[in-house]
Amino acid sequence: MQARNSIYLALLAGLAGCATLPSTGPTGRQIEKSAIAPKEGGAIQVVQVDTIADVPNAAEALPAALLPELTPPPTDMIGPGDILDINIYEAGVSLFSAQTGSAVTANPGVQVQKLPPTRVDDLGDITVPYAGTLHVAGITTGEVEAMIRHSLEQMSQNPQVLVTLSQAITNSIIVGGEVGNPGRLVLQTNRETLSDVIALAGGYRGNAKDLTLRVVRNGKSVDFRVNDLIGNSKFDVRAYPGDRLMVISDPRTYSVLGASGKVDQLPFSRSSVSLAEAIANAGGAHPSIGDPAAIFLFRYHRDPQGNEVPVVYHLNMMKAGSYFLAQRFAMQDKDVLYFGTAAANQPSKVIQLISQLFSPILTVTAAVRTIQN
Repeated sequence: MQARNSIYLALLAGLAGCATLPSTGPTGRQIEKSAIAPKEGGAIQVVQVDTIADVPNAAEALPAALLPELTPPPTDMIGPGDILDINIYEAGVSLFSAQTGSAVTANPGVQVQKLPPTRVDDLGDITVPYAGTLHVAGITTGEVEAMIRHSLEQMSQNPQVLVTLSQAITNSIIVGGEVGNPGRLVLQTNRETLSDVIALAGGYRGNAKDLTLRVVRNGKSVDFRVNDLIGNSKFDVRAYPGDRLMVISDPRTYSVLGASGKVDQLPFSRSSVSLAEAIANAGGAHPSIGDPAAIFLFRYHRDPQGNEVPVVYHLNMMKAGSYFLAQRFAMQDKDVLYFGTAAANQPSKVIQLISQLFSPILTVTAAVRTIQN
């Protein structure tokens, strides 16, 4: 009997020496306490979601920055890299027939001289026979026609000039990523919006809810969710020559932790997912160890200065009104949904642990008594 009591005392001493009990995470009270008075860093804002005013605005998930709306340039604006087709029409004496070695004779008809494709060099210049070097970057094809005609007036009888863009580099954009036909796209009207450009590039590949459109304009980069671009016209601005567009596969997810029915990283099933749907997808609070009154959502918000500020939202799902509020609470990418552990579960864990420790001893004791009898 004395030996058996010694074993009991040793086991109880070992149990008392345990710093913690097995747990899926902190309780709701522990989270609130650690957020208000953290050991390291500043306090974290805890928002009790009791009314619709406490639910964050879904518009906060939309891009904060908008692309500048620029006045579109003329579609026949010329710049470095463009290829020009130049045709010169002359009536009577042909200036260019002498250049080829033919006799310069009067001809009552109209003669046309088609120059070889002319590339605008890196300085924005072209060279035209008898007209010399002309700076054409930043002007239209009509203005180039007037420049060439004026240069030839003293050497040709009423020359007429026609200039067209054979290959337009200046009035184009680059589209890449998850589209049907990536590459260089010429803007035919300069009225095409970002969604128009995606359509002209063969449309997007994949599901719109999983795609991000990155636009680089004048050194500034802005990201849009393709769904937001389609559903909100203020983001669907005009494309501008020189833009670089990239459609990126970037599925949105949220993480589920704590005493839930399922601990996992879950994807957005649709373009918009409510907190109520997220709780359901996670299997709700675990019936044995979860606390429905301790549902927390961890999220970063940006303050007016653009700094990221951590915020914790707390919902008590034991209140009927919380179920309506959860339907209006929109999830965001990289949210963390936490289900608190029930505080009442701790004593049961102690009893369970004691039972596991003493069960082998009781079994051996019973076996010894059986043998002695």
